[in-house]
Amino acid sequence: MFSKILIANRGEIALRVIRACREMGIGSVAVHSTADADAMHVRMADESVCIGPAPSPASYLSIPAIISACEITGAEAIHPGYGFLSENANFVQIVEDHGITFIGPRAEHIRIMGDKITAKETAKSLGIPVVPGSDGGVPDLAAARKVAREIGFPVIIKATAGGGGRGMKLARSEDELETAFRTARAEAKAAFGNDEVYIEKYLARPRHIEIQVFGDGKGRAVHLGERDCSLQRRHQKVLEEAPGPVITEAMREEIGGISARAVARLGYAGAGTIEYLFEDGKFYFIEMNTRLQVEHPVTEAIFGVDLVREQIRVAAGLPMEFEQDRLRINGHAIEVRINAEKLPNFAPSPGRISQYHAPGGLGVRMDSAIYDGYRIPPYYDSLIGKLIVHGRDRPEALARLRRALGEIIVDGIDTTIPLFRQLLDDPDIQRGDYTIHWLEKWLAEHLS
Repeated sequence: MFSKILIANRGEIALRVIRACREMGIGSVAVHSTADADAMHVRMADESVCIGPAPSPASYLSIPAIISACEITGAEAIHPGYGFLSENANFVQIVEDHGITFIGPRAEHIRIMGDKITAKETAKSLGIPVVPGSDGGVPDLAAARKVAREIGFPVIIKATAGGGGRGMKLARSEDELETAFRTARAEAKAAFGNDEVYIEKYLARPRHIEIQVFGDGKGRAVHLGERDCSLQRRHQKVLEEAPGPVITEAMREEIGGISARAVARLGYAGAGTIEYLFEDGKFYFIEMNTRLQVEHPVTEAIFGVDLVREQIRVAAGLPMEFEQDRLRINGHAIEVRINAEKLPNFAPSPGRISQYHAPGGLGVRMDSAIYDGYRIPPYYDSLIGKLIVHGRDRPEALARLRRALGEIIVDGIDTTIPLFRQLLDDPDIQRGDYTIHWLEKWLAEHLS
């Protein structure tokens, strides 16, 4: 087992890894920018190293700075958290070349799943169901028209190197195709330096269902059920729950089995998530995230497992503790992402927190790195906390979430807490009757 791990991240996910290290008797090293000198993850870690100025490219995305921090402190492994360098295959290769263990999958698997077209082709070869669409990139408008006519409108055009909704455009008819195609390519070029796009059939009322998988890197893998992440704004998740309100046990076993067998065949190591669109009882592959997800706590809650601990164990060469036939769902869990944003336009709201009180009680978990007097810097993601609740069933989880949202206090800045208090009153949310398009329509009606 490792004696010291460096966490190449910040905020609540850095704290999450530090806590796992402490429970396992492993020393932790925090890295931070000058803007994060007083951050909670810096205070909580056994050691800390400043790796650069506030902008991410000069600090949290600086591979030389992170490698240097490992060498200075003697850290034997790096946990990337999520975001930043967590899915950067070049980073993984450099880490390994320096004799440091990367706590996550191999570089080759990150590369395969990092390109949307390669990922889709790989998924098909592994028996994973995919959305009808182009076989690879679409080079020009004529080819785009041909594909769109074959699969039928509406279609969605996506950047092959895309993410977060950038380089993604909808064409409901052939009249809209040219504008959508050219705009998607331009956005892709600007955002990713790569204007290649592909085309898929657009599903009108899908849910976003993702399967948590975990592999030992030696041909053995399990699934830990699904999470429903359909409540999204601009393709960014807002609320996640597990298990999915409309997923049956038979559906879970089928798609979970397909997913686990696929990652086993890959020889995948560690935590991963295979994301699907779900409509009319059918699953369609979107992408695979080769890292820990923001929403991993809801899976931990219903299965009673520690995914970060297991990531560390597998990276250290220990056998995977999970066994499929022993993984049993217990109850229901919901997570809401609390951002430092001002409603109704969701504008970033950095600043000093004058008062903070975390909710508590049975079945309530608050993952956050904020504290009284903490000043939220304007340089990074606006996520300041994740409120996770667990109950015996979905109604109890919703009641517990309502109670916890009534207890939490974050003064001095604007947050999205009022949004969740209002959402819980909606009958569709109470019934679990929503799709990936539901929240955008709700926001237009209630917050415009």
